[in-house]
Amino acid sequence: MTETWDAVVVGAGPAGLMAAEELGRAGYRVLVAEAKPSAARKFLMAGKSGLNLTKDEPFEQLIARYGEAADWLTPIIRLCDAQAVQDWARGLGSELFTGSTGRVFPAVMKASPLLRAWLARLDGFGAQVRTRWRWTGWEGSVLAFETPDGAKRIEARAVVLALGGASWARLGSDGGWVPLLGREAVEIAPFKPANAGLLVAWSGFMAPQFGQPLKGIALQAGPLSSRGEAVISERGLEGGGIYSVCAAVREGETLQMDLLPDLDMAEIVRRLSRPRGKTSHTNHLRKVLKLGAARAAVLQEFGRPLPQDIQALARLIKALPVNHSGLRPMDEAISTAGGVCRDALDEGLMLEQIPGTFCAGEMLDWEAPTGGYLLTACLATGRWAGQAAAAYLASAATR
Repeated sequence: MTETWDAVVVGAGPAGLMAAEELGRAGYRVLVAEAKPSAARKFLMAGKSGLNLTKDEPFEQLIARYGEAADWLTPIIRLCDAQAVQDWARGLGSELFTGSTGRVFPAVMKASPLLRAWLARLDGFGAQVRTRWRWTGWEGSVLAFETPDGAKRIEARAVVLALGGASWARLGSDGGWVPLLGREAVEIAPFKPANAGLLVAWSGFMAPQFGQPLKGIALQAGPLSSRGEAVISERGLEGGGIYSVCAAVREGETLQMDLLPDLDMAEIVRRLSRPRGKTSHTNHLRKVLKLGAARAAVLQEFGRPLPQDIQALARLIKALPVNHSGLRPMDEAISTAGGVCRDALDEGLMLEQIPGTFCAGEMLDWEAPTGGYLLTACLATGRWAGQAAAAYLASAATR
């Protein structure tokens, strides 16, 4: 037997749930099919360290963080910008707070209460969420699924695909949908790791620093720069500062670290020029520059033998080359670049090759750094696709 629904949303992450919300609000019968045993597993995992919903900053700053995709994402994110995301979360009963950097979090610092309220809202609209339903493609015009009760077929007048990228496969984003759309001649950009740590083959000298933060640094790779922190791990460097520049590193740009971004060259030279008497070179650096153990260790690791010339040493401190072996594997990345190309979609994010089928979330070809930008764009593209699918259904009803 084939079930019939007004709309089917495939994928119960933030983008899919937001699309289902818009379709349900418009009065349509919606089925949400999720391959994993529960909804929004990556969303819940992100919430374990405090769910960063968005970045409360002027729209021009916000949209610039989407790089080459900023032009086509502008109207989409303007509809669901930082203020709209906050209004939406408060509408679900979440009390929010904004940190000193503009990052917005639920006061409870968890994702689960927000998700429960969201699923309850969808239930109120009459939407059904079915888990352990893995989409296997189309059989003619019908959607096919593998479920615990065997193969199922669903006929829908509109479909929203929100299938995620290709990182964190255990949480559902495994890129398994790529060949399904490829068979339909949909243009897809290859996936690449984004917001990923760096692999560094440390010397034994660095072991005491594993787990220590590198504070007060700046990073530069090609056109991208960051004042965020990094953490020294056994396998390399990770953290928000690294993630902000990893797109340029991925494309082959040299990564440099400024260990003292608040001091200019002249001031560093002046401090290094102080008489050191019988003090060792290492202790002199520690005293006059106050690098701290972690930054001093990184300077030695990437810069030794340190130049004796003061000017050369100051230049090294301001632009320390970071020797690495590339980014962590894609499945260890927080997100991915690549996915369904913008040219494969119309203005409503409907696939040109498959009328009535829309795409949203990380399966689209865009990337952004951590800090609220990822979730904002997932919610925004979900809202946009959901509203476009509702408009498509309304238009079809009048034909």
